[in-house]
Amino acid sequence: MATGTRTLWKGAITFGLVHIPVGLHTASTEQGVDFDWLDKRSMDPVGYKRINKRTGREIDRDNIVKGVEYEDGKYVIVSPAEIEAAFPRTTQTIEIERFIDANDIPFVYLERPYYVAPINKGQKVYALLREVLVKTGKVGLAKVVISTKQHLAVLVPSGKALVLNLMRWGDEVKSLEGLELPPEGVKSARITPAEMKMAEQLVKDMSGAWDPEDFQDEFKHAVMKIVQKKVKAGDTETVIEPEEEAPGPGAKVIDLTELLTRSLKGAKAGAAAKKGARAAPKAGKTAGKTAAKKTTRAKAAPARKSDERKAA
Repeated sequence: MATGTRTLWKGAITFGLVHIPVGLHTASTEQGVDFDWLDKRSMDPVGYKRINKRTGREIDRDNIVKGVEYEDGKYVIVSPAEIEAAFPRTTQTIEIERFIDANDIPFVYLERPYYVAPINKGQKVYALLREVLVKTGKVGLAKVVISTKQHLAVLVPSGKALVLNLMRWGDEVKSLEGLELPPEGVKSARITPAEMKMAEQLVKDMSGAWDPEDFQDEFKHAVMKIVQKKVKAGDTETVIEPEEEAPGPGAKVIDLTELLTRSLKGAKAGAAAKKGARAAPKAGKTAGKTAAKKTTRAKAAPARKSDERKAA
């Protein structure tokens, strides 16, 4: 069974003024069979070449540019500098933007899970967030930047751990339009009481406890049996995984009660600010006049100093 021991990222969970220093750990692993390309004559690895699809010729890296197709056959070229400028700003934070009911997120939006563990004496604040999510039945909807890519994510309590599950953006999930689906409801779908009763009995008979050890990848195990036979024959290859870079330092922890109090005051102040938004245009005009007067005085001051220097 896979264990989440690698620390992939260090930062902090933030909501209000509260910071919880945490590290992300892998919660899943790909267990399929990875077939590499090899040259059967020399057993050398076979790589991929950069080929011009029209001419069939190999081209150098320096002659490759990145383009985005906006119409069929028409592209806009985007320079490396423009791509770098568009990268999201790395903040090393899992910024919770909203707490929502745990059942409000469809499973189709969930993509990849990570275990979240506290670091730098953040255990108490971590436990507070976990327990309040359990008690309220809420999850934290957040944004996080990992490897220069911004993700939508949801922070979910799972036993003793908090799990950060990366999500698909709204425009990445296809709609149900075009699918021939039966209507919802027993009567609308024309299901008879007898059919419903037999289906319920079948579900009851097939019900059991969740145990991940009961389910395995049969294809992978069949291939691995072949591999084990070849290992005994001495036909083996070794793959060494590269080491990962050390993550950056975590965030500091300050008094929890003070942060919660200040966060609540900030929320109330935000609500009051919305009420006074209508008076903002008038205040802006007055502030503009005052700023103009200050600017005029500021421009006049250097002139006096210049005259004094000339006189001297």
